[in-house]
Amino acid sequence: MVNVFSEIAWLSVLAAFVPYFLLGALWFTLLFPTPYKVSLGRENNMPAKPAPIFIIGPAICCLVITIASAVLMYMLKIDSYEGALSFALTVGIGYLVANTVNIAINPNIPRPLLYGLISGAYHLVGIVIVCLILVALK
Repeated sequence: MVNVFSEIAWLSVLAAFVPYFLLGALWFTLLFPTPYKVSLGRENNMPAKPAPIFIIGPAICCLVITIASAVLMYMLKIDSYEGALSFALTVGIGYLVANTVNIAINPNIPRPLLYGLISGAYHLVGIVIVCLILVALK
């Protein structure tokens, strides 16, 4: 696995990370802000300006997901759009969506399925974008 790090086109990782992270900003603030707030039970109680951890934390997580995807795609020698899409859907549904829904199913999330749908869909769309960019710039 270590030798794959020298093969990775790191500019493609950066190029894939940026839209994934920016998609989150658009997804939760412009596209689905009300359903997201409802899923959290905070439709009337969200802070106007989020604390830095709510921006820096997701950025780091998106970067880690992007790097892990690049490592796996290089190890699996995925070099076609079809392969990238298949990988993205497998990882997206099998890990990102499933884990998001699993995290949502707890007493602190009043509408876990809505939360899982909104956040899981974001990660699924995001990982598809990441994988397509990674293969395009490989």
